[in-house]
Amino acid sequence: MKKSGIAFFILLINTSLFSQKKAVFVIVDGIPADIIEKLKTPALKAIAKTGGYTRAYVGGEKGGYSETPTISAVGYNSILTGTWVNKHNVWGNWDKDIAAPNYNYWNIFRLLKAHNASKKIAIFSSWLDNRTKLIGEGLRQAGNIKFDYHYDGLELDTISFPHDPDTKFMHLIDEAVVNNAAAYIKTHAPDLSWVYLEYTDDMGHQYGDGEQFYKAVEMMDDQVSRLWKAIQYRQKQFGEDWLIIITTDHGRDAETGKEHGGQSDRERGSWIVTNAKKLNAHFKKGASVVDIMPTIASFMNIPIPRERLMEVDGISLTGNISAIEPKANYQKGNIHIQWKALQKNGNAKIWLATTNNFKAGGKDKYRLAGEFSLASEKADIDVRDIPSTFYKIVIETPGNLMNRWIVPDKTK
Repeated sequence: MKKSGIAFFILLINTSLFSQKKAVFVIVDGIPADIIEKLKTPALKAIAKTGGYTRAYVGGEKGGYSETPTISAVGYNSILTGTWVNKHNVWGNWDKDIAAPNYNYWNIFRLLKAHNASKKIAIFSSWLDNRTKLIGEGLRQAGNIKFDYHYDGLELDTISFPHDPDTKFMHLIDEAVVNNAAAYIKTHAPDLSWVYLEYTDDMGHQYGDGEQFYKAVEMMDDQVSRLWKAIQYRQKQFGEDWLIIITTDHGRDAETGKEHGGQSDRERGSWIVTNAKKLNAHFKKGASVVDIMPTIASFMNIPIPRERLMEVDGISLTGNISAIEPKANYQKGNIHIQWKALQKNGNAKIWLATTNNFKAGGKDKYRLAGEFSLASEKADIDVRDIPSTFYKIVIETPGNLMNRWIVPDKTK
């Protein structure tokens, strides 16, 4: 009886350890998918072998209401919040562009802390604004988030990292960032961490497609390998369940590889590498950077309140989901809605609102416009009794929610 009790106690300890879910997401700046696919990146390939690799996209809907600049800070905030720029309101990298992020669209760190304040969060980044402005550490309107650990702002330290014309100092900063991140993860294992590496984008801007840029990408892969080794150490020594997701914030122009910001296919081209299990059909085709936030939330069992989930543009890349690719068009008092069903059973509920109070921290009143067979992949809603120039549409399926907006001249 005593031995059985001891065995049961050990089982409880092991179960507790394996239930500790930890996540790291890594943004490596400005690397189009074609470059990742043609260069030697053994660390990324090793991670993908345990989970997967896919092409993804940034930039929202080209020509639609959510079209989003393919610029760094814009991409970071899309990843953090799971929304496009029409919601999160970060339009570029300059102070004026990030002066007023819409903190009503919560980032993944805020969601985690709201769910469980005891969870530890960390950030490792060259760019101080990632913590102080995008996430808004310490700001009341951003939820008074406090990082348990941060290692950032090194671009301001011109003594330790004297700036040179070739920006080699930025490689040294990335080295310091990744070494600190790997060491801290290995010893302290924060529950959720963000690692940001910049040097690849600097080399892209300076040299475009070519040897210098390619070398920077290979250096990045070596840096990722250190993070991966730290995670593997934690998995082996402590039995923790770790998720790592690596992505990029934008691609580059096709002509020179030096620029970005527009809506060309290569500028919109991103990619995702992860060790995640149970990757679904959405991961394999159609993934975007806004899907990363709900994927982390799903892995870490972070509940997203319904009113917030109705605003999230991304869909989890893991687990069972029911539908993808939502579309909505307005014509003569009728909204025609489409989706691609991934399962045939069940129904899709269509919810409509004609306000956007959520944007200002309020609530929108949704009405149930109808319930339709999921397998039909379409719904027609007569809205002549609720005339408006603006509609928010939520498609609620058994496995996930999707949303669309109808706005003047942007009804794609």
